[in-house]
Amino acid sequence: MPGRPPKPALVHPRDLPKRGLGSDEGRAAFIHAIAHIEFNAIDLAWDAVYRFRDMPDAYYADWVGVANDEARHFVMLRERLRQFGHDYGDFDAHNGLWEMAEKTAHDGLARMALVPRVLEARGLDVTPGMIVKLRALGDDATVEILEVILREEVAHVAAGSHWFRWFCARDGVDPEPRFRELLAQYARSVLRSPFNVDARSAAGFSAEELAALRQLAD
Repeated sequence: MPGRPPKPALVHPRDLPKRGLGSDEGRAAFIHAIAHIEFNAIDLAWDAVYRFRDMPDAYYADWVGVANDEARHFVMLRERLRQFGHDYGDFDAHNGLWEMAEKTAHDGLARMALVPRVLEARGLDVTPGMIVKLRALGDDATVEILEVILREEVAHVAAGSHWFRWFCARDGVDPEPRFRELLAQYARSVLRSPFNVDARSAAGFSAEELAALRQLAD
């Protein structure tokens, strides 16, 4: 397990209160939720570096670079949260990202398929809509941070796509059917449509993989 601060308290996702973006408290809770995702993403990237041995140098370079980006994202969000009079740990959070890391700790192929390409790729789907809502509220400072994160997360998911296919090639596995199998085995409950087809295509998803996502989500 990675080191964790004493807060935030980790609860089941259904126990997290629903807050709108119309109030400062609601926006602070939203920023906290994104900061928590980025905090976990730092751990996930370093875990990918540490856990899977005897990989090409480029693999480690990619995931160290991702860890650096995620840390920068977290710092930007934490500073924005402090501008609302809060700090990381002030709101409860959930542990879904790390739970998937534990489920895939035995298999680098599954890790690359499911953490960057399912959980982190969820940000590609939902962030554009959040940007629209926050811009309508005049919260340009938060919008600027989310635009940076969205742009850089495409490259992070693309790294997952690249190394997923690398593992498949090494193991003599057809990537499209294997991705569908892993989705059905591990990720059916976390898939939500609609999907950001343009961003996911840029991040290395094939047409068959996008069709599999839609089918399982529906």
